[in-house]
Amino acid sequence: MNKPDTTLIEARRVTKTYQLGRRSLEVLRGVDLRVVRGEFLALRGASGAGKSTLLHLLGGLDVVNSGDVLLEGSSLARMSQNELSRLRNRRVGFIFQSYLLLPELDALENVCLPARMGRVSARHCEQRARALLDRVGLKHRVDHKPYELSGGEQQRVAIARALINEPDVILADEPTGNLDSHTGQSIVDLLCEIQQERQATLIIATHDAHLAARAPRVIELVDGQISTDGQP
Repeated sequence: MNKPDTTLIEARRVTKTYQLGRRSLEVLRGVDLRVVRGEFLALRGASGAGKSTLLHLLGGLDVVNSGDVLLEGSSLARMSQNELSRLRNRRVGFIFQSYLLLPELDALENVCLPARMGRVSARHCEQRARALLDRVGLKHRVDHKPYELSGGEQQRVAIARALINEPDVILADEPTGNLDSHTGQSIVDLLCEIQQERQATLIIATHDAHLAARAPRVIELVDGQISTDGQP
């Protein structure tokens, strides 16, 4: 018997162009990519190569100009904005370089936010958020606002927030870009541990060769196209 198809995400001839005044900026040019469930891969490339754009398209944060992105066979291009919002909330966890924590909320409230938006009960949400903050080493910082936390601590809050709804896929865009090398290494170690524990699909966009080398599979983007796809 043939093994069942374990493809989770697939990009098919994806193009993306941004209009900057009178100038068109072609960022992605016919990208094909297949990601299987539970895979850990890195999107590597210089600034402007298109890795962040591709990451956003894979997670439904942006829409393609042509081609398509499929999540378990469902076309993101054919989804309404409400459907994309539900998909992002329930199935995708985002981790950003600049953390994007809400400054008026403490760590616990920031982590709870996606679950509360998904209509999880306040009690259940808080239990899960406290457990996640404990997991990322912030058990005693739950009531601290972002400005009271270091960069590494803020990124750990962002990781916990990304995991609160137990997503199928975790997308991390330059997760160590604003951190010193030691703190960045601890964040990468944490992401690798979580990916192994949860058997989640983890995709990291980075220009850092050392970070990319932690992934079993590395995709190299050059001028909006995949130039290499394989072992680091």
